Amino acid sequence: MSRRLFPLIVALIVAAAAAPSALAGGPAMAFGAAEDVVRAPDLVSAKAEMTLFRLAGFSSIRVTSQWLPGQVAPTEAELTVLRNVSAAAQLSGVKVYLSVYPPGSRSTPLTPEAREEFAAYLTVLAQQLPAIDDVIIGNEPNLNRFWLPQFNPDGSNASSPAYLALLARSYDALKAIDPRTRVWGGALAPRGIDRPGTGRDTHSPVKFLRDMGAAYRASGRTLPVMDGLAFHPYADSSGQSPGTPHPRSTTIGLADYPRLIQTLGVAFDGTAQAGSTLPILYDEFGVESRIPAGKAKLYTGAEPATTRPVDEITQGQFYGEALRLAFCQPTVVGILLFHSQDEPALGSWQSGLYYADGTPKTSLYPVRDAIARARGGSIARCEGLALQVSATRARFPSQAELKRGSRSVQFRCSLDCAWELRASSATGGAMRTRLTGYGRAGTPLVASLKGRKLGRGRIILTLITSHPVNPGTPQSRESSPLQLP
Repeated sequence: MSRRLFPLIVALIVAAAAAPSALAGGPAMAFGAAEDVVRAPDLVSAKAEMTLFRLAGFSSIRVTSQWLPGQVAPTEAELTVLRNVSAAAQLSGVKVYLSVYPPGSRSTPLTPEAREEFAAYLTVLAQQLPAIDDVIIGNEPNLNRFWLPQFNPDGSNASSPAYLALLARSYDALKAIDPRTRVWGGALAPRGIDRPGTGRDTHSPVKFLRDMGAAYRASGRTLPVMDGLAFHPYADSSGQSPGTPHPRSTTIGLADYPRLIQTLGVAFDGTAQAGSTLPILYDEFGVESRIPAGKAKLYTGAEPATTRPVDEITQGQFYGEALRLAFCQPTVVGILLFHSQDEPALGSWQSGLYYADGTPKTSLYPVRDAIARARGGSIARCEGLALQVSATRARFPSQAELKRGSRSVQFRCSLDCAWELRASSATGGAMRTRLTGYGRAGTPLVASLKGRKLGRGRIILTLITSHPVNPGTPQSRESSPLQLP
C-alpha cells in the first residue's frame, strides 16, 4: 500500500468508527468504574473480582498499565495480568477501557525517543490484547503530579504541546494496528492554578485544552489525535454535591458541561480534530464515604482533612445525582466511578461501593438501582431525548390456549416502559377493553385480561409500548385474529 494513501484510509475508517451520535447520552452510555483490583496474576482470581464488580451493576471497567522510560513492551507478567483482565471481562460481559500512562512526573515522556518507546509499548498492548478496543493515553497531564514541566521558563504552557505530541504519536501507533481502536485523550483533572512558581504547577482544563488546540493548529496536522476526551469531573471535595456549578472559576465539574463543550469548540472546531462534538468519557468520578468503626481495622493511615468524606447514604445520593447529570449530557458516552472497592490506605480513595474486604456498603443498593434506571432510560427526563421501546419475546395466547381460558400476554421491554394491552374487534376494530401498566427493562412481564368482559366473536390483541420518562414513537405488536369461545 502506498504510504501516501495510508493516512487517508486511516482517516476515513476512523471517522466512520468514531462519529458520535446526535444524542450520545442516555441508556446506551457506559456505566462502570475505574478499578484495578481485577488485575490478578491468574484468571480465577480476576474472574472472581470481575463477578463482584458485575454484581454492583457495572458493565464497563477502566484498568491501568503503567509505562516506564526505556520500556518498549510490557513485561510478560504485565501481559499475563492484562490477558486475565480481558478474559474475565469477556466472561462477565464487561467492556474494558485500558489507561496507559507514566506513574509520575519523573517519568514524563518528553523527548522524541521517549514518545517512540511509549508508542512501541502501546503497539504491543494492542497486538496482544485484541479484545480491548478503547485506550486512554496519559493521566491528568495538567497536574504536576503526573506531568512536568507544566510551564516553560517564560511562563508559557509546556505541558499541553508536549502532551499533544505524545497523544498524536500514540494515536498513529494504535491506528496502525487497528483503525477501529478508540483512542481517548486528556484524562484531565477538573482544576488547576494556571500560574507558574506557586509550588504546585498545574493547569486548569480550560487553559490546558485551549493551549492544546493552539498547538494542534500550529502543527499543521491533518489527522485527529483522539476519538474522544477522557475527563475527571470530581467535585471540590467529597462533601460537595456533583450538581454544584463553578461559574466564577476555570474548574469543570459535572455541572459545568456547557463550559467543557465550549472549551473543546474553541480549541478544535474547524480542524481535523473534532471539538464541540467530541465524545466525552467521564473515566473517573469519586465520592469518599466515612469508614464505620466495625470496618476500621481494614484500613491504615489517616484521612486527609481536605477530603471531607460523607456518610454512605449521601455517597449513594451523590453517585445517583452524577448519573442523572451525565445521562442528559448529549456528547457524554459514559461515566465510570472511582472505585468499585475501597483502597485500604486512608490517604487514598474510600470511594467504592464495597469496603476494602469486598463486603457491600449500604450505598451499593441505591447506586445499583440508579444504574438500572439509567440503562432503562428513566433516571432523568432529558430535553430532546426520545426513546422508542420495543416489546421483546412477546407471546400472545394461541387459539387453543384462549379456549382453555388463558388471556395473558407475556413479554419484556427493551427499555423501561409504559405498556397498554388492547382487545379490539377483529372486524369493526372497536376496542372492547384495555389494560395498562409499567415495567423495567428486561424484566419478564405479564398482561392478563382474565376476568375482563371481551364479548363474542373474533378479536385482535394489541400490545403498545412507550417510554414513561423520555417518550418517543409508541411501538405496537398485534396477535393473529382470535375466536372467542
